Amino acid sequence: MAATEEAPLGKIILLLFVGLFTFGLAPILVRYATDIEPMALAALRTGFAVLCLLPFWLPKRESLSTLQSKGINHFLLVFAGISLGLHFSFWIASLHYTSVASASVLVTMHPVMLIVAERFIFGKNFKPIVWCGVFLSFTGSLLLGVADDASLTEFPDALLGNAFAFTAAVIFVVYFMLGRKIRQYTEWIDYVFYVYLYATLTCVILTIIWVGGLPYLSGTALIIGLALAVGPTILGHGSMNYAVKYVSPTLLSTLVLSEVIFAALLAYLFFNEIPTLFSMGAMVVIMIGVSFTWYRRVKKPTKPTG
Repeated sequence: MAATEEAPLGKIILLLFVGLFTFGLAPILVRYATDIEPMALAALRTGFAVLCLLPFWLPKRESLSTLQSKGINHFLLVFAGISLGLHFSFWIASLHYTSVASASVLVTMHPVMLIVAERFIFGKNFKPIVWCGVFLSFTGSLLLGVADDASLTEFPDALLGNAFAFTAAVIFVVYFMLGRKIRQYTEWIDYVFYVYLYATLTCVILTIIWVGGLPYLSGTALIIGLALAVGPTILGHGSMNYAVKYVSPTLLSTLVLSEVIFAALLAYLFFNEIPTLFSMGAMVVIMIGVSFTWYRRVKKPTKPTG
C-alpha cells in the first residue's frame, strides 16, 4: 500500500480494515431484519446517521442560504438525498430475496455504470480495456441472474432480488454524479448531513405511502438501524474518505471489491449461505470486469527531464 511519508501507515491500514469490514457487515445486519420494511430500515439507517453527525455538524454548519450563495442549488441536495434513500431501500430490499454474495456483487457494479454514464452523457473516452471490463461485468451480471434464478431451493425469488440490487447500483450512480457536483462547493460534513436528512425524509414518506402509516419498530429494528448508521454509513464511508488523502484512489477503489469477500464469508458463517459454482463463476467474472475499469484512473508517470 503506497502512502505518503507523512501518512500514519498503521492508522490507515486499521481504518481501511474497519471500513471494509463494516461494509461487508451491512448485508448481515440487514438479513437479521428481514421482517422490517426495507424503506423503514433505510430511514432508520440514515436517520440515526443524522443524529450521530449532529454534534459535529452544529459547530461548523452552514445554512442552506449560505450554501446557495456558494453556487449550490438546493434542489440538487434534495435530489441527492432522494437518490441515496432509494439506493438504500432497493439494496436492503434485495437482501429479502437473494443471497448476500449476489446482492453485494451486483451493488458494487456502480463504477461500471458510471463509466457508461460518463461516456454517453459527458462524451468521455476510455481505453479499450475499460470497455472490456464493462462488457465482462454486464455479462457476469446476466450469468449471475440466470444462475440464481435456476437455483430455487433457498431463494425462490432470487431474480427479483438481483434486479433490486442492480437497480440500487444504477441509482447510486445518479447519487454519485450529483454528489460530485455538490462537493465542489461544500464541506463534507454539510454535504452528508443534508443528504442523509433528505434521504431519511424520503424513506419515511415512502414507508407511509407503501405501508399506509408508520410501522411498529421493535427494539431489534432500532438496534440494527443504529448499527447500520454507525458501522457502514459513518465508519465505513468515513474511513474511505480519510484514507483517500493518503492512498492512491485506484488502489482504494479496487480494495472496495474485497467488501464482497467479507460479506460472502460472513454470510457463510452466520447463515451457511454457499453460492453454487455457476454463481461463484459469474461473481468472479463481474469482479474481474470491475477491476479492469479501474485502469481509467491509472496515470502514466512522467519521465524526468534533464
